[in-house]
Amino acid sequence: MDHSVTSMQLPSPAKLNLFLHITGRREDGYHELQTLFQFIDLCDTLDFSLTRDNNIIISPAIEQLPTEENLIYKAAKLLTPFKQNPHAGVDIILKKQLPMGGGIGGGSSNAATTLLALNTLWKCHLSLEKLAELGVQLGADVPVFVMGFAAFAEGVGEKLQKVTLDTPYFLLLKPNCHVSTGQIFTDKYLTRDTPPIRISHALKLGGHNDCLDVVRKHNPEVNEAYLWLKNHGDAKLTGTGACLFLAFDNVRDAERVRLSTPKKWQSWVCHGCNTSPTHDALNQWIKQNRDKCPK
Repeated sequence: MDHSVTSMQLPSPAKLNLFLHITGRREDGYHELQTLFQFIDLCDTLDFSLTRDNNIIISPAIEQLPTEENLIYKAAKLLTPFKQNPHAGVDIILKKQLPMGGGIGGGSSNAATTLLALNTLWKCHLSLEKLAELGVQLGADVPVFVMGFAAFAEGVGEKLQKVTLDTPYFLLLKPNCHVSTGQIFTDKYLTRDTPPIRISHALKLGGHNDCLDVVRKHNPEVNEAYLWLKNHGDAKLTGTGACLFLAFDNVRDAERVRLSTPKKWQSWVCHGCNTSPTHDALNQWIKQNRDKCPK
């Protein structure tokens, strides 16, 4: 078999929640929310190589995370009933850059990238909508990464409306702590009754993150970083994680503030994207390999 059609490398980007409103709590314990998702060009990289032994091998191993609990493995397992060749396996190498516990969706992005790659390599022929439907079993953020467009989201984050957003540069800060999503969503002081807003209002006026005060209360490092970043503009928290961000009109100003960031925090300057880098790379791969891939 031609090597070019049995292997693929894809970026796996982070996302930002430009705002996050919690509008209610469902009987099953999940929270109803509204948010704006935007991708950034800060990415992990995933290498996929087909094998003929029906195994799913992921490397390197992640400390304190059994393979069976890895979202990459779970995503691959979800697709096994649909693969054209029942004996096809895959070796997956993860090159990690996105911090864990940061609220930027690294695990969900890795899962979605796996669904997209193996749908092609294993010739599952599933639609994006079907992949997103499968992906929501792995996490509420997986569908937006599968669909690949910036979105206004409702429900638990899976009801997506495509939007076109400004694409500023962002300074992203990661304090040296890991925020527990479960702890945030079970905190009795978390606001759960923010009135729903229309998409037009969200695009014009933006919003806030209902989790910010609770995250700051439980995590002094986040509080300290937030107060520091706030000196430079409209600092925001993404998701329920530790990462904070600030938008800039140009890369020069973003880099200037990053250079003054205390060294104890991780920091990046990244660019907002309305299309996922995963989709850009996958479409390019398909275009290059169209003549070599049997139907």
